[in-house]
Amino acid sequence: MNTPFDDDSKRRGGRIGTLRASFLTGLVIIAPVGLTIWLIWTVIGWIDGVVLPLVPHDLRPEQYIGINLRGVGVIIFLVFTTFIGFVGRGLIGRSLIRWGESIVDRMPVVRSVYSGIKQISETVFAQSERSFEKACLIQYPRKGIWAVGFVSTTARGEVADRAETSGELMSIFVPTTPNPTSGFLLFFPKEDVIELDMSIEDAAKLVISAGLVYPNGNKTNGH
Repeated sequence: MNTPFDDDSKRRGGRIGTLRASFLTGLVIIAPVGLTIWLIWTVIGWIDGVVLPLVPHDLRPEQYIGINLRGVGVIIFLVFTTFIGFVGRGLIGRSLIRWGESIVDRMPVVRSVYSGIKQISETVFAQSERSFEKACLIQYPRKGIWAVGFVSTTARGEVADRAETSGELMSIFVPTTPNPTSGFLLFFPKEDVIELDMSIEDAAKLVISAGLVYPNGNKTNGH
């Protein structure tokens, strides 16, 4: 037998549940937007703090407009970097780069630091033709266990020659969760690699979210 007090408690519980669900929904909406704005604002401020001190005081925009505009350093950095890239792609620029690198190669400690930073930069900012080709499924670390990987290239050279396989060998990068920038480089026979229709971006989201976010924005329902 239900009493009036039971009905009141149920209504209060329902209202609290509705408010809680609304709050969580609002948090899901606000958090990505707020964190994105905060991150962009912080990065812009950091670039300004690095670039603007290098600009002569008389040439800084605040000397003419009276206020310190955030983002001016970013604009200067983009223009300067683009100009350096334009010069570096020319004959004279390439000659200067080779001359500078020949000097760096004679410096033991500097040579190692420069070489490491250059390799990282070329990997991170590689052009599209050097990026991953497709997402794929492989059986790793043993048969029956599946992992998402990225097709890098077709194996060549000594790796392909010495591998005991009769067919083509594929270079597969298997990322870790939740940090996909680290992982394992594995070589699989082409017939053991299942290429997926999902994009590289969707596969990366799947890895970063630990399987919670699937392509097209679908999420697991917890069942």
